[in-house]
Amino acid sequence: MRTLIVHNPKSGFGSDAIYQFQRSIIREGDECVFRLLSAGVDAAAAVKDAAGFDVVVVSGGDGTASSVLTALAGSKIPVCVFPSGTANLFNANLGNTPEPQSLARACRVGKIADVDLGLISWAGPDGKVKERGFVLMSGTGYDAQLMRAALPNKELMGPAAYYAAAMENPKPEAIDFTVTVDGTAHKCRGITCLVANNATIQNEIQIVPNCRMDDGLLDVIVVEISNAAQLIRPLFLGLVDRGGNKFGRPHIRTFSGRHIVVETSKPVPLEVDGETENAMVTRYEARVEPGAIRVVVDAMSTYGNKCDAPNGFGDTEDVAYPSRR
Repeated sequence: MRTLIVHNPKSGFGSDAIYQFQRSIIREGDECVFRLLSAGVDAAAAVKDAAGFDVVVVSGGDGTASSVLTALAGSKIPVCVFPSGTANLFNANLGNTPEPQSLARACRVGKIADVDLGLISWAGPDGKVKERGFVLMSGTGYDAQLMRAALPNKELMGPAAYYAAAMENPKPEAIDFTVTVDGTAHKCRGITCLVANNATIQNEIQIVPNCRMDDGLLDVIVVEISNAAQLIRPLFLGLVDRGGNKFGRPHIRTFSGRHIVVETSKPVPLEVDGETENAMVTRYEARVEPGAIRVVVDAMSTYGNKCDAPNGFGDTEDVAYPSRR
């Protein structure tokens, strides 16, 4: 078995858990290549020879995972997302364990799931259209402002940096959104508009009930409030009803579709999978690529019922991966 590990050492708090994973995945006769991402090496360059490996492991935060998964979209190369970042929401959305030995075992067992990739495009400051893939959610407004404000404190404070940023900006500005979903326009007013491939956040709270990464759809989330204090009610109901099926999500309006266009009444910041872009936008588009990325899942994953092991091997034996040499 040949394994490629791509690790972002600047993600999270500098945990050495990825090295525990590396020791656990290697068996006699195996080969494991370990690459550190740096400022001069982007994700696409780091995995340009991924076809020569049986499994690619990306270790870092959600932004790092998103970049590698986008680079490998359509390749059918299994990717294991190892949670080394601040929030690690992609791993949580998959339902995989964060434990190194268990994830290493999942790679050897070889159960996989084909999940969707979102693509978002917008005009940059130079007028040229930019496009990025996303695996969780992207959007404009208050969430992007919080991401930008939290950035200087993420390394020190972790997830608490986002709460600190929210406390510093308790009165976000409400703006008008025109959201066009598969050709149908909707008028909304609120503090943020998100396009989500999966909408489960910290504490396993689902912003949109039954939102999955394998349904071939994107979900649009508009938070229709005028001040941050109004977020208390939906957050409280989220804690007592994490799935959102009993009490719903007050002040949150949702749509779903394959092609989304969002227009704003004024320029607003943009974030993609938790990373802010150097742009203020008044319009962006998002579309879904169904089943474009192949990910490794373990026995605890909520996507386990749609998984197949290579060559039909069961989930209790190590997989003899088909050679890519």
